[in-house]
Amino acid sequence: MKKTIVTLFALTLFITTINAQSYPELIKVTGGTFTMGDNLGLGQEDEQPTHEVALKDFYIGKTEVTVAQYRNYCNATGVSMPDEPSWGWNSSDPIVNVNWNDALNYCDWLSEKLDKNITLPTEAQWEFAARGGNQSKGKYTGGRSMATAGWYGDNSGNKAHTVATKKANELGLYDMSGNIWEWCLDWYKSDYYAISPSKNPKNTARGYYRVIRGGSWISNASNCRVANRSYYKPSFRYIYYGFRVVSF
Repeated sequence: MKKTIVTLFALTLFITTINAQSYPELIKVTGGTFTMGDNLGLGQEDEQPTHEVALKDFYIGKTEVTVAQYRNYCNATGVSMPDEPSWGWNSSDPIVNVNWNDALNYCDWLSEKLDKNITLPTEAQWEFAARGGNQSKGKYTGGRSMATAGWYGDNSGNKAHTVATKKANELGLYDMSGNIWEWCLDWYKSDYYAISPSKNPKNTARGYYRVIRGGSWISNASNCRVANRSYYKPSFRYIYYGFRVVSF
């Protein structure tokens, strides 16, 4: 009997590991109200004005989408893997060299595969999750020290790193400060905060750029703050651009 229990436990662990390699693990974020924007006086004009935002419950990826998870999608659909970075494809690293459209195509495929509504996080969902919901204790997603929160210019050795190897935030989410920039669903508008709705905001007004968040392995610490906003053309691919998914 003992041998049978051990065997079943090992099989369960193996299946769990395979699923984690194949699909992102999602963490529930209980909705609530938070102050969005730079409330520490450290940011740029596009992080102002600070404003109250209320969000519904949602689920978000525990980590960035990994190389193994993206390769699973490519194998299933015939889509080509992105250009390989100089450090190579390591299965547990975040996928890089994907543009906004690549990321959304992955979400559409995963939605059908899992029979769930999977997409990219809105900018507000991303920041709320990065702040640990209403439990935030620091300006980075893992606390007050960027050295323990994530991989950035001072500690990365000029490459992305295996996900979940730095400190998690209060919700158990990893790498939302540093490692890779993460695409968000919204179009970027520098003065959006002045007109943002107070409930479940999402900027759908077409522009030139999409929002990216979180900083990367090449960023300075300031760009890895949870309130920091940045943007890029949705068609561009870089070795420090990736994404994580949400479901609701």
